Parts: sequence; structure tokens; C-alpha cells
Amino acid sequence: MSLKKSPKVGFVSLGCPKNLVDSEVMLGTLAQHGYSITHNKEEADIIVVNTCGFIDSAKQESIDAILEMAELKTQGNCKKLVVAGCLAERYRAQIQKEIPEINFVFGPDELGRIMEAVQLDSSDAFPDISIDALYTSKEVPTIPRILTTPSYMAYLKISEGCDHVCTFCAIPSFRGRFRSRGINDLVAESRRLAGQGVRELVIVSQDTMAYGKDIGLHDGITALLRELVKVDGLRWVRFLYCYPNTVTAELVRLVAEEERLCKYFDIPYQHASRKVLDRMLRGGNRDVYERQVEGIRKLMPDAGIRTSFIVGFPGETEQDFDEVLTFINNVRFDNVGVFLYSDEEGTGAFDLDSKIPRRTSVRRRNQVMKQQAKISKKKLQAMIGRHVEVLFEGRSGESDLLLQGRMETQAPEIDGHVLINDTSDRLPVIGEFYPIEITESLEYDLIGKLR
Repeated sequence: MSLKKSPKVGFVSLGCPKNLVDSEVMLGTLAQHGYSITHNKEEADIIVVNTCGFIDSAKQESIDAILEMAELKTQGNCKKLVVAGCLAERYRAQIQKEIPEINFVFGPDELGRIMEAVQLDSSDAFPDISIDALYTSKEVPTIPRILTTPSYMAYLKISEGCDHVCTFCAIPSFRGRFRSRGINDLVAESRRLAGQGVRELVIVSQDTMAYGKDIGLHDGITALLRELVKVDGLRWVRFLYCYPNTVTAELVRLVAEEERLCKYFDIPYQHASRKVLDRMLRGGNRDVYERQVEGIRKLMPDAGIRTSFIVGFPGETEQDFDEVLTFINNVRFDNVGVFLYSDEEGTGAFDLDSKIPRRTSVRRRNQVMKQQAKISKKKLQAMIGRHVEVLFEGRSGESDLLLQGRMETQAPEIDGHVLINDTSDRLPVIGEFYPIEITESLEYDLIGKLR
């Protein structure tokens, strides 16, 4: 008697780390129920595209990926095409109508439907898995995530949704209201990850600073971090996506005092002009934000501080834009991301007047990046001669002759690296920590040698 061959599933995960964690949970669910996971999309029987629907460029990337996988459905081995995630939730009816090759669509709060989605024979029974966006189902503790990150680091999604009403953002419309996972669940998952060899835990959510507010916790993110740093095996714990107006003094003190917490703050200020921030419904202003950064650096002079800005927001004048340039020049951030305003239907800004021409937005973005490049170059030059601890990542993508790692002030995927110019025969162990002497600097990266 021949055994039934298990179908091969290929995954394409797009967008943010939160989406990636959702994909890892679904991959673990499939593997536990006998499905084979393949990295080769050409040999997959079923292809799942976990989409992003945040802004125009992300939506286009998702659509392009779906169309590419649809080609494998019509001309290749693929028998079933599944679309999940934010784009699926936001445009469910439209994408099925426009791309008839799609067989199944489900959103980010229906992760358990992956088992139904991948069924090739509709007459076969499928396990009823009730996994939602918070992974609150009783099955989750027995489902090991299949990490798609390097083995030494993992993302931990601590909540879902967002209650802010920023006029440029559509996320609440398809990710829903803010909901926190429980501290006990998060600690248990962190222990499982550490047991798999994870040394760096990166906390992600739509609004990290709001963690716990819906389950009765005061300054919940601080309470959570106090527990996570106790997890055996973890060396670095970092958190991303801090809403500016809710970063507490208690949190800053905890980061300064706790060795395992990376001295790193990711605070997307989005703008510096009071007028534009008011139109964004974010509040705050440049003076308030500058004092906030000053307070962080007073306790941690060497803390890494990353931010992001939106340029070209409706009504943004040259004077408003100059506020951004002044802010960057005064604060001297370690890393800056710049996004062109994206006119998203269903958002408050969609109906605002005084839209900015794209060419103006592009010019402003280029100005910001040019100014930040000069700041970054000077800041990195000042690092020459210093000794730092680096998480070793392996061969550099820049050159096979170089190795690379990251300092605690460099987040994975979004910041620079420390390139290691080492001619010895000894190869450091990937995922371990090493002392490095900085010998040179580039525009966004450092070069050093093993001490």
C-alpha cells in the first residue's frame, strides 16, 4: 500500500515583521499537520502569499507577487493559490474578481483558516484550528513557529490592531482595534524561542507603547520588558514602533538600567511641524520631541535613536518641511527613514485639500536623505577607535572577503552593519557575541576587527 504524498506548500511573506510572524505561525501549523514546506515556488503544489496593504508601494508589491504566483498556477505545478494578510482583508472582493486564479482569501484575524485554505481535495476533512491574530487559541503553545529569520533572532508580536486615528494610516480599518496578548503567553513563547537558540528578541506591534492598556496594565510595556529580560538564553531584547507621546520616563529608566535591553529607540515622529502634526491627528511639536530625545540621551548618551518621517503630506509648506530639516539637524538621529505621503482611501487625509505634487515630495525626501547621510557619516567617523560588542551574522552581503555583525544600536533589516575585516583563519560562530575594534567608517556602516 502506498502512502499518500504530502502536498508541498510555498510561502511568500510580504510587508512588516508582524506579518512575518503570522506567516511563521501558519508555517508551523502546516508542518505540524504533515505538509511539506518548500522554498522553491516552482515545485509547490500550493502557494500562499501573505500580503501587505499599508501604502501604494506595498500594495503594488503584493499584487505583483500574486500575479507572479498566478503564472505558476496557470503554467506551472501550482494547483492552488491562497492570498492572506492585510491586502486580502482590505480588498477581499476586488482581488478575487480581478485575479481569478486565486482560490482562497482570508485576513490576518483568521490565521486558523490556513488549514482549510490549503486543502486540495474539497471532500477531505481538515482540522479545525482556531488561531486568531493574537494566537490565543489553545493549539498555539503546541505549534512551534518555523522561523524564517536567522536562527539567533526572532520577532515577538505582542499585540494586534491600533486605536490611534492618524489621518495618513489605514491600518485600523483592516487590522482592527488594539488588543494585547497576555504577559504569561508572551513569556512562554519567548522561552520557547530562547530554547530554539534565539539570542535576540525583537518586540513588534502596531503600537508597542500601548501594550496592556486594554487588559488593565499601567505602563504595560515596561511590565512586559521586566519579565522578558529574565528569560534564560536571551542576550538582547529590543522593541520597535514607539508612539512618541506615550514613551514614559519609567520605560527610559528601565532601558538605561537593564543590561539585556538594547539601548535603542525606534520612535516614528512622522513630522516636526505642529501644523502638519495637527493635520495628521498626532499632536506634539518639534520642541517637545527635541526634549524627549534630550532626556533619553541624558541617561544614555550612546543610545541609538531611529525615526521616520512622511514628506508631502497634504498642506505641507516649505516652512513646514524646513521644520523637519531643523529637527534632524538639531537632534542628529542615528538612522532616519523617509516615506512619500500615500493617498489612501478610507483615511482622514484622503479628503484633505492642498495635495502636494509628487515631484515636490520626491525632492523633499531626497533633501532629508542627503542631510541625514552627512550626519550619519560624521557620527560613524566618531566611532573609530572605539570597542563595541557585536552580534556576529556571518559573511557580508557586501563582499565574501568581509564578515558582518550588528551592535545593539543597529536593528535587523533596517539599520547598518559592522563589517569585520578579519584575515585570520578563525571564523566566529554565527549568533554569538564578539568584541570588535572599529577601524574605519562608511556612510551607513562601520568597519572593524576582532579584538
